[in-house]
Amino acid sequence: MNQDKQKKGLQQSVSIEIGQKLPLTIKRLGINGEGVGYFKRQVVFVPGALPNEEIVAEITKTSPRFSEAKIVKIRTASKERITPPCPIYNECGGCQLQHLNYEATLREKRDIMKQAFERHTRLTTENLDIRETIGMEDPWYYRNKSQLQVAKKGEKVLAGLFAMNSHELIDLTDCMVQHPASNRVTTVIKQILSDFNISIYNERKNKGDVRTIVTRVGFESGHIQVVLVTTKSDIPRLEAIVSEIQKRIPEVTSIIQNVNGKKTSLIFGEETIHLEGEEVIQEVLGDITFRLSARAFFQLNPLQTVHLYNEVKAAAKLTGTEKVVDAYCGVGTIGLWLAKEAGEIRGMDIIEESIMDARRNAKEQGHQHMTYEVGKAEKWLPKWVKSGWKPDVIIVDPPRSGCDEELLKTMIEVKPKRIVYASCNPSTLAKDIERLRKNGYQVKHIQPVDMFPWTAQVESVTLLTLG
Repeated sequence: MNQDKQKKGLQQSVSIEIGQKLPLTIKRLGINGEGVGYFKRQVVFVPGALPNEEIVAEITKTSPRFSEAKIVKIRTASKERITPPCPIYNECGGCQLQHLNYEATLREKRDIMKQAFERHTRLTTENLDIRETIGMEDPWYYRNKSQLQVAKKGEKVLAGLFAMNSHELIDLTDCMVQHPASNRVTTVIKQILSDFNISIYNERKNKGDVRTIVTRVGFESGHIQVVLVTTKSDIPRLEAIVSEIQKRIPEVTSIIQNVNGKKTSLIFGEETIHLEGEEVIQEVLGDITFRLSARAFFQLNPLQTVHLYNEVKAAAKLTGTEKVVDAYCGVGTIGLWLAKEAGEIRGMDIIEESIMDARRNAKEQGHQHMTYEVGKAEKWLPKWVKSGWKPDVIIVDPPRSGCDEELLKTMIEVKPKRIVYASCNPSTLAKDIERLRKNGYQVKHIQPVDMFPWTAQVESVTLLTLG
């Protein structure tokens, strides 16, 4: 009974209320780039706070496991704190770390990887080979694709991102991480939509015609694709819009319409319509040219993608005879990167357009030893194994949710000699690796790569070997 009273008293002593102001020393960065402090052993997340800073914070949200707060005052600032160069950095929320020296962001991203493995695995991180994060020489204007929601404010058409934890759209006119061509093209299209008084989608009312402007730029090819995401295929004055895009932005090489009439946060719908110009654009990585359809996945930072794929190649250690599976293959970028060193490559993806691009990409590069199928890996892998084809190496590059449960089971059953895991989410990576580790795989090394400078995101390549 006395112990129960003590526990109850302890819970009361750490009670935190909304609006409460309290002193905090920030210990580290969290997975979303927020500062992490502790008030009487309870975790407090503070966006904008940096490690080693002493601050006064005001509680904005509470829960049994943690609280959230905002900075009221910085008593002792980090020596690595800088002034964000983006004028709308604090409103936009697209970047989380522009107030931190770039070299320090690379160190912190490695630490985020370490935290994930400490939290989700039984591995000892002191003995785990987590390498220094590979950064960029010039970490600006690196994104080759923008997907901006549209809205209307008075007579003005806005295109941008929703502010952090809200549905207020922040208009982006000169984003410092998007390719300059994306900024320029989007600005002109906004004006065209305004000039023609086109109906703009209203999320709350679930009404309107145009909901998203998507641009993709080929860094090396110079090709530019515009995708207008609309709520229905037949929208008024569509031909006039297309004609005006060609007139005002002649450098645009591909104009596509995608139809998404559902009330959803997903950008694309299932129906894609080729309007004008080329149906695809091309991009070049190293000495390889890729075809990219509107919905096909392709890495958003082509400069860092070369580093990422070189790490995949080094981890795969191919000698020219291995059978390789490229799961979540997209347009076949990783497979093509490894093609010269592999005996045979088979890939799969659930998006049919991606597989069509992958097949064309392999054919245009002259590779006869590459096969691509539409569907999930957990469908195709067992089928191939049953027919007598067993992979030596499996490469996975899953979405942020990590590997599909059935794929993990299938890989454990197939038992390839090596698994190379390209990840964009340290937490799901660590969870998946723990499953694989319990079934005989050893982690050889983890290489973080900064694919998205100034954000909290960190990609990585992990090599796992059997036995």
